[in-house]
Amino acid sequence: MAEILSPNMLKTFDKCPKKFFFKYIKGISMPVDNKIFTTGKNIHALASYYLKKENIDNMELALTEKEKNIWDYLKNCKYFSYEVIGVEYSLFFKIKNYIFGGRLDALVKQNDRYYILDYKTGSAPKNAKYDFQTMIYLMAVSSYFKSEDVTFVYLDLKNREETLIELSEELVREYKQKLIDTAEK
Repeated sequence: MAEILSPNMLKTFDKCPKKFFFKYIKGISMPVDNKIFTTGKNIHALASYYLKKENIDNMELALTEKEKNIWDYLKNCKYFSYEVIGVEYSLFFKIKNYIFGGRLDALVKQNDRYYILDYKTGSAPKNAKYDFQTMIYLMAVSSYFKSEDVTFVYLDLKNREETLIELSEELVREYKQKLIDTAEK
């Protein structure tokens, strides 16, 4: 079976092909301090359970003050009132002989429009429209649900900002070309 190319793999390759080689081909990676990811993991877990309509009362009691502020902002965003299609939702699609995919934080729908939600406790990408995560997730949802009514929503929880990218025919062409060019390298 072909390897699935994830946004992180493509981003790593784009920034440093040698790092990509060591990390993904040789399986060698640098140690990471997991403490810096604790808040993000907690918020993602809480959002997942919340959107699945599970009881999160005890989890909310365990939040730090910082996490509580972030969580209050996130759970009150308008997207959390939309129809939930899936959380921690894995999707894949194929272009040529390449398979691209990843796991969405959440996929919600209002009317006929799909919204890919991505929560960032750090910060959203500087050029979100051309981030590999944006490209792959928009293309995967569009392909799977046979719809171009798809919007990617970066929820920058640190700065309480939203960045929206709506899929268009022009973006589909650009994204396909960029993904193929990068995969072929």
